[in-house]
Amino acid sequence: MVGDSLSAEYGLKRGTGWVALMEQRLQREKIAGKVVNASISGDTTSGGRSRLPALLRQHQPTHVVIELGGNDPLRGLPLQGTEDNLSQMTDAAQKAGAKVLLVGMQVPPNYGGDYARRFSGLFEKVAEKHNKAAVVPFFLRGVADGADPTALFRADRIHPKEEAHPRMLDNVWPELRKLLK
Repeated sequence: MVGDSLSAEYGLKRGTGWVALMEQRLQREKIAGKVVNASISGDTTSGGRSRLPALLRQHQPTHVVIELGGNDPLRGLPLQGTEDNLSQMTDAAQKAGAKVLLVGMQVPPNYGGDYARRFSGLFEKVAEKHNKAAVVPFFLRGVADGADPTALFRADRIHPKEEAHPRMLDNVWPELRKLLK
């Protein structure tokens, strides 16, 4: 698992984030596996790309979940760079023998409609390019797009509250479950 603050339990009590909940679900469903959460708050796709080769060598994973990209637009990074980084990470993980799940993100509407469409579409574009990669189109479905989009977020309006994390796992689980079979 390579991600940013959404996976690193930023602002949450340890063991309550969606990655910890995923590990518990794997155990409940008697699916063998070790979860390594190599997520870092504030990480970008560039940071993940630079860290991934060492993580692949160290852990030799069978599956890699990539939950990165949300911080790239916050830093004004070009979309092509985000796409290239996600593509390089997917390629590296697949060459190392791992199945890959890309966890997609969306940007707030103030980024503009065209930018928002291109950004959210790049996750599926990368998955298609690497035809064996799976993708979750929108990680925060049911969290950020509800009637009150701030209800499940901390005061910073960026980081979901603890009660949102089961929903986040539910968004990822169907695609991850397919890869685990």
